[in-house]
Amino acid sequence: MEIKRISPEEAKQLLDSSSDHIYLDVRTIPEFDAGHVPGAKNIPVMEPGPTGMMQINPRFVEIVEANFGKGAKYITGCKMGGRSMKAAELLLQAGFTDVADMRGGYGGEIDPMGQLAYPGWEPRGYPTSRESEPEARYESLSKKN
Repeated sequence: MEIKRISPEEAKQLLDSSSDHIYLDVRTIPEFDAGHVPGAKNIPVMEPGPTGMMQINPRFVEIVEANFGKGAKYITGCKMGGRSMKAAELLLQAGFTDVADMRGGYGGEIDPMGQLAYPGWEPRGYPTSRESEPEARYESLSKKN
């Protein structure tokens, strides 16, 4: 199953042109709080496990489905693109039908030398926010069954 990848420009066009796309920010809560795509919903795909090591959030798919359903139109995004690809893969495997991953995430892809190789949302100068409605935050979204 191939994951559809879209550029930050395409994601912005989809988000600006219709209210039926959900930007699913799969970064951690502190990363989300530091800045995100306006209107994003935060459900981390990875979280610290008992030893502090990051692991897949075992309730990720369940929480997304409980809040938005399998038929919604999703754009997944993270910091650089890796976690959001995993999130898109998990959703597609679970039977979600319209999932695209935003290449480069919020910050952009970095080359082996640590240089920005593919700018994400923020480096392109697109609008960002540190504010979010309570119902867009993981604390609230994780309570819905």
